[in-house]
Amino acid sequence: MENPDSHKSREEPRIERITAEVRDDGTLVELVFDPHRNQTSFVIWEGDQWRVTSSLSSGDNRRILPWSADNNLIKTGALVLPSAPEEYGSERELIDEIQAYIHRYVDLSPAFERLASYYVLLSWVYDAFNEVPYLRVRGDYGTGKTRFLLVVGALCYKAFFASGASTVSPIFHTLNAFRGTLVIDEADFRFSDEKAEIVKILNNGNVRGVPVLRTMITTAREYNPTAFHVFGPKLVATRGEYRDPALETRFLTEEMGGGRLREDVPINLPAEYANQALRLRNKLLLYRMRNYHRAGIDTSLIDPTLEPRLNQIFMPLKSVVGEEAFRDELTSAARALQGAFIASRGFEIETQLLEVIRGLIDRNSSAVPLKAITSSFIRRYGDQHDWKITNQQIGGVIRRKLHLKMQKSDGVYVIPATEMPRLGVLFARFGVEPAPSTKGR
Repeated sequence: MENPDSHKSREEPRIERITAEVRDDGTLVELVFDPHRNQTSFVIWEGDQWRVTSSLSSGDNRRILPWSADNNLIKTGALVLPSAPEEYGSERELIDEIQAYIHRYVDLSPAFERLASYYVLLSWVYDAFNEVPYLRVRGDYGTGKTRFLLVVGALCYKAFFASGASTVSPIFHTLNAFRGTLVIDEADFRFSDEKAEIVKILNNGNVRGVPVLRTMITTAREYNPTAFHVFGPKLVATRGEYRDPALETRFLTEEMGGGRLREDVPINLPAEYANQALRLRNKLLLYRMRNYHRAGIDTSLIDPTLEPRLNQIFMPLKSVVGEEAFRDELTSAARALQGAFIASRGFEIETQLLEVIRGLIDRNSSAVPLKAITSSFIRRYGDQHDWKITNQQIGGVIRRKLHLKMQKSDGVYVIPATEMPRLGVLFARFGVEPAPSTKGR
């Protein structure tokens, strides 16, 4: 009698096409494309050596193959890949070479030019982190935004270029399949539904494990929601800001068009720029292989003066930066950004209420009455609001927007003393001078 296990062992292996894989034993698998031979293959990193192969067994009766060179994204250059690992010397030499390349073709401020160079480096190990920031240029037409996307995007990890001529569905599918860097001129997406979908990608794409759910229908007409993974680095060009302040905090932004174009920046990109970008991608591939397992958050670089969101955004960059001087620049930039956000909150009702509460807190006071808050608010800010200010409305803002608990004491509602630590956090966040009773709690 035939052993069923022997029949199973003779089954054809399951074929799966992938672009990258990190194995439990530390082996890295990366897709490469040789444009001269029009051929894709895998580069395998094991230990401290690399080799090239056309396919790879993966256990569980599975065999992985590279995406075909005839794939339209690869063939047209909409997705850019390295061709083979190439030696780069030291990390400092690599960063200097990246910055020199960017400087030659794009007119940026010196600080943002250096930032973009390190962002390229971060993109090649981004999946070793749980959060990543986005890099953005903002300005009107003709200010060099597209040039920035083309030049810097050509160096990023598995960069995928999407223009306003794209529909949104292939962007979701490409990000999910290739897990690389999205390079997008968001201003080109004219229709509100397309822009809304792009915003979903940006809202979900800077934190690992927050996919976007989209409705899919099977061939059998069965409803089958699909989770699309959109986490990864993103280069974005816009003409203005987003309405959502939380989304704005994800961007590291350069304002374009503030002066005359540098005379040494070519008006048209020369033919050799593509070959220069390919050589740098090859060096960056070797950088990824050598450094992926070393990459991670350096908790000693956390800035206690920053809000958690801004620490979250800046820490991956600070952790890949080797220069202490540039880390200090990043810290200064983060603090300046926080100051701008605090200033933008200055006229919000939450800030006004916190100013009022701060004025009512006394060293010997154990609680702040709602009635006193409302009366003081009317006196200080009543003429700035065109709605009837009542205890109920003020209490609603305190509970729903400031998320402070209120309780009854002697028949009146108060903010209890137990909320003083929370108030201390809110004072710092909204730029309100802390009260003595909230300091150090």
